[in-house]
Amino acid sequence: MRTYKYQIRNTPKNKRLGHLFDDMHEVHKYFHLWQRQRYKDGLPYANYHVMAAHLTVLKKTTHPHWQSLPSQAIQCELKRIDAGYKRFFNKQGGRPHIKPKHKFKSITFPGQAGWKPIEDNCITITFREWGELKRKWHFKRIPFTFHKHRDWEGDIQQITIKRDNCGDYWICVTTDDTSTEPLPTTGESVGADNVKQRQIVPLAQFGMKDAYLTLSTGEKIQSPQFLKQSLKQLRMLNKSLSRKRKGSNNWWRAVRELAILYRKISRQRLD
Repeated sequence: MRTYKYQIRNTPKNKRLGHLFDDMHEVHKYFHLWQRQRYKDGLPYANYHVMAAHLTVLKKTTHPHWQSLPSQAIQCELKRIDAGYKRFFNKQGGRPHIKPKHKFKSITFPGQAGWKPIEDNCITITFREWGELKRKWHFKRIPFTFHKHRDWEGDIQQITIKRDNCGDYWICVTTDDTSTEPLPTTGESVGADNVKQRQIVPLAQFGMKDAYLTLSTGEKIQSPQFLKQSLKQLRMLNKSLSRKRKGSNNWWRAVRELAILYRKISRQRLD
């Protein structure tokens, strides 16, 4: 399968996505603690079907506010927890851990459940709200626009909403397309080397002082050194972060500014 990533535009409606992530993290944390408590009580492991049945009871008793969450997204989260424990039992990894709220970054909707088909650059996600007049839950579909910089190929298998450290939201569209188109050939060839000299040299002389890349045509390409260009600003932001009280609003604001700069450097390197 192939996944295409698009950025959701920043609008006031994105607060709904933030609340959705916080509530889904509550589900994530509850079921991990529930599994650990069952182990302490000597009870067998509860697989996905047992967790889904327990979720239905929770919605009717102690956690009625979970009824506002998309049921398909909760099911995907329970399947993710179940898959993690199965890998642990098969000795393919460690015991699944509880993610902190700021590291819980993705929500998945399978197939075409919980959202309406994407039209142009808009996706509609289905929420549930409590109606005071009729005294019952009703569906509410909220559209979100995203920057569609490229088209995708194939049929959509699932979508994933992600939140990065900078506070931006992204939609990842996974399709069943696996076709690859090779790039056109130019009929030319070139050799590249990043060693300063051909003969064996000491480790201290191996570097990029002369050139980052030397082509067989004689052309030398210098390294842009994006990190070095941003070191001064990185020092300033890290100093500013160290002066804030951890967990305060100003501390989170400084964390986000630092994350934005690191994302810029990463994008420069990728480009």
